[in-house]
Amino acid sequence: MGGDETLALEGNEYSSISEGTLTTSLRSFTPVINDRNEQIGAVAVGISLENLQDIINQNHKNIVLGSILGLLLGLIGAVLIANYIKKTLYGLEPSAIAKILEERSAMLQSVHEGIVAVDKDGKITLVNKSAKKMFKKAGLPEEPTGMEVNKYLPMTGLERVLKTGKPELGAELSINGMTFLVNRVPLIVDDQIIGAISTIRDKTEVKELAKQLTGVKLYVDALRAQSHEVKNNLHVILGMVRIGAYEQLKSFILQLVNHKNHEISQVTDIKDAVLSGFLLGKLSYARECDVNLTIKSENVVPETNSADTIHEVITIIGNLVNNAIEATENTTFKKVDVRLSFDRNLLKIEVKDTGPGIKSEDMADIFEKGFSTKGKDRGYGLVLVKKSIDHLGGNLTIDTLKGLGTTVTVEIPYEAEVDSID
Repeated sequence: MGGDETLALEGNEYSSISEGTLTTSLRSFTPVINDRNEQIGAVAVGISLENLQDIINQNHKNIVLGSILGLLLGLIGAVLIANYIKKTLYGLEPSAIAKILEERSAMLQSVHEGIVAVDKDGKITLVNKSAKKMFKKAGLPEEPTGMEVNKYLPMTGLERVLKTGKPELGAELSINGMTFLVNRVPLIVDDQIIGAISTIRDKTEVKELAKQLTGVKLYVDALRAQSHEVKNNLHVILGMVRIGAYEQLKSFILQLVNHKNHEISQVTDIKDAVLSGFLLGKLSYARECDVNLTIKSENVVPETNSADTIHEVITIIGNLVNNAIEATENTTFKKVDVRLSFDRNLLKIEVKDTGPGIKSEDMADIFEKGFSTKGKDRGYGLVLVKKSIDHLGGNLTIDTLKGLGTTVTVEIPYEAEVDSID
């Protein structure tokens, strides 16, 4: 057989390479044992080494080809996946995404308005610092992230926006006695509502800003009227100089000086420079409107130690005078009288016009926002006057007769500076 079977016949298991009946082969031997533990023979299994080498070589080729094919498929797959991920990430690298995320987060946390965002299930996903401060002020928990918005803010309206997909702008939200102005907008991606976001602003701040803007507008109107008048007078003076009319020029300048002195004399007893300057501007504005405006102070009106008070006073007088001037627009005798008096920290303001008066049926609505008999986008002057009076803790009365005009009387606390009284 091959001469290497002897050990198997002696009861041993082993493998050997030997020249057999075919070719050189790898053979394995094992003894055959009966039930009495007696060896009755041996079994041999062999495989030609030539066939084995061919199989090994073939397997090597298959492994190499499979590895190459796997690498190619992996490379193609990696490229496709990378392109898909890059497209999903809008062509941005992870570092760029991280930077954008940090910047967006810083922006959201830095804005003055409160921002609250919810996902499509109505759970709060974002609350910026300003919103947390407002919620804390209103007595709510400071960290609502992850909570259901209808439980944290039952009246927020964000769940309604999630359902309807319609924005709600300029709405009011009351929380524990505090009022906020809110805008609610759905978040839509690929025509699907994925959430909603709301901006929140303390209404008190907005009201203060509106007051400031109103005061600024009154200042600007007064300055514009004065500027326009001065410009016209300068044009007249320049024309007279060019034509050599020096005598007429002298008379014109004297007339201007006397007129200006007369106007200044009307506000001499008003010691607050801002208020007196504002009233001078109103005199110029009234002249532009062809209205005879007179200002009289019954006694000395001292300066006040409160900038807020003088701002409110200007809002009150400015809007009342504007309304009075407009009321005389279609009358033959156009006259507006302003009277001021100060007594024991109480300032009394009286504005009287020769207009047609206020209809009795309109009296109940004149302090309603947007109500006006003068057309659209009007009806805010008296509203601002009422708010300023309420802010200062004063009162207002109106006397009006049809065809005989209207008199508005305002009394407000006015704390004077000690030096000004002296």
